[in-house]
Amino acid sequence: MDKKILVTGISGFAGNYLARKLLDRGYNKIYGTYLSEKSIGSLFGISSQLELFQLDLMDSKTVYEVINKIKPDYVYHLAAIASSVQSFKEPNFVITNNISSQLNLLEAVRKLGLSSRVMVISSAEVYGKVNPVDLPIDENTPLKPANPYAVSKLTQDFMGLQYNIAYNIDIIRVRPFNHIGPGQSEQFSTSAFAKKIAEIEKGKSEPVLSVGNLEAKRDFTNVEDMVWAYILLMEKGKSGDVYNIGSGKAYKMSEILNMMLSFSSAKIKVETDLNLLRPSDNPELICDNTKIHKVTGWVAKIPLEATLKDILEYWRKII
Repeated sequence: MDKKILVTGISGFAGNYLARKLLDRGYNKIYGTYLSEKSIGSLFGISSQLELFQLDLMDSKTVYEVINKIKPDYVYHLAAIASSVQSFKEPNFVITNNISSQLNLLEAVRKLGLSSRVMVISSAEVYGKVNPVDLPIDENTPLKPANPYAVSKLTQDFMGLQYNIAYNIDIIRVRPFNHIGPGQSEQFSTSAFAKKIAEIEKGKSEPVLSVGNLEAKRDFTNVEDMVWAYILLMEKGKSGDVYNIGSGKAYKMSEILNMMLSFSSAKIKVETDLNLLRPSDNPELICDNTKIHKVTGWVAKIPLEATLKDILEYWRKII
């Protein structure tokens, strides 16, 4: 396909999977931005098919120059600091980075007068502490962000809406629920569990797994299903609109952990670590994916158990 596609944060967890899926889809003009040289190892096997730019999106001048050079038809804006845990520790850094990076990108599109379609990646975290009567969560559920990361994503979300309304820029907004898979940072729970289990199995760690809140319920989607949803919405979504993306099923974190422990023969003791508890934690997030299904036909296809097994196998190979 002839459309020029820019993926910011292409060497990140979702960006890497998205680039591969776009190539499979037949897109052959794919550009990507990355921040650190060491991160591009994730693009092994496909980097020769991409045109990559090492770019700090906080640098508005360079962002403008890169957008002017590419003049993309589609922009998937994935680059962001995605950790709610880090946002409690460094709220100013996370909020400033996530908001300013997107602002620089949208300003470049606006000033250049491009007709680019831009996908703004928000987050289900924007819904925060949801009243049980509002579950499952659809796009009209009240927004109650409960951590600094969620505030930054809500700002990105509404910034996209504002640029659509004020400047008629073609914006698609998405609110993905938890997405997981091999290669995800150990900052995230399923990856952290898997890494620790793999270390214990190989005798590199004491048989104790420290955890935070295991009562929270989350909606998990395989990252490959998630990036396929991004592609379908970029192709079929309505300009200015917002779409939730999630499997429609929620599991307690204790269920997730028990499932992963069942894949191992090691005897592992689970202990709660108060340092892993957040100042606030959303008790339950479960997606109502009716809207995206109606527009694109998308459904999550990869079973959770298979995904968790793949994550554990990933860590077993590198520990």
